[in-house]
This record gives sequence, C-alpha cells and structure tokens, in this order.
Amino acid sequence: MNISEANLYREGVINLLSAEKLPVEDLPAQLDNFVVAIENDMVIGVAGLELYGDYGLLRSVAVDKNHRGKGIGSGLLARIEEMAISLNLEGIYLLTETAADYFSRKGYEHIARMDIPEEVKASSEFSHVCPQSAIAMKKSIN
Repeated sequence: MNISEANLYREGVINLLSAEKLPVEDLPAQLDNFVVAIENDMVIGVAGLELYGDYGLLRSVAVDKNHRGKGIGSGLLARIEEMAISLNLEGIYLLTETAADYFSRKGYEHIARMDIPEEVKASSEFSHVCPQSAIAMKKSIN
C-alpha cells in the first residue's frame, strides 16, 4: 500500500466515496489537495483538504471496508495534516455523522457550528451537502 496524490485516480476516488455513501457531486475538478491509498492499482482509501483562507476543511475520508483496521486512515490523515502544516493553516475543520469517536482519538474536538469560520461555512459541505445533524469538529494546526 502506498499513499499518493489523488489527481490520477479520480474515478477510483468517486467509486470509493460512492460505496461509502459520501458526497461526490461537489468534488473539485482537480483533486490537488486529496491523497489516496493505493494497493494493486486500486484506490483503497482517500482523504481531501479544501482550502478556505487560513483554514482547511477535511472531507471525503474513507477506507474500503475490506482494508479497515490497518492504519490506512491514520496514514491518510497524517498526510493531510502535514499538508495543512506546510500551507500554514490555522486549523482543520470537518463534519461527520459516523466517525466523531475516531476523529476525537486523533485530536479533533467537538465544536459548535457557529464557531466555524465564515470562509469554511461557505463551503458546499457546510452550506448544503452535509445534514444539520452532522457533528462539527476542529483541530488547531499552528
């Protein structure tokens, strides 16, 4: 398994996200800040970072159900956090309906939606893709 940039693997990313019932209709045209885990030329994991001013929005984090429990998600998340550090972002925000416990273990804290920067709130994820029931979380970077 190796982790690489996602631009060459768009179709595999869409297939994995669709299988995991995560949104694909608002994926950016170029997956510049997305990373994938590849095994035997197949996308088995993905994570993306959308940039909004000094903040990042973590999105599309998924690992194929047959490859879970092997540290793939942790590897993808570490790569995204390294990217956020190199971009001098202040923090990473996310919305989740199913993985709040996982992200809590990774240092993300629950926050109120009203505490999210306006730039991030303007994203499609916050404005209309994710339901109001999704949990908002944040990790400070710098």
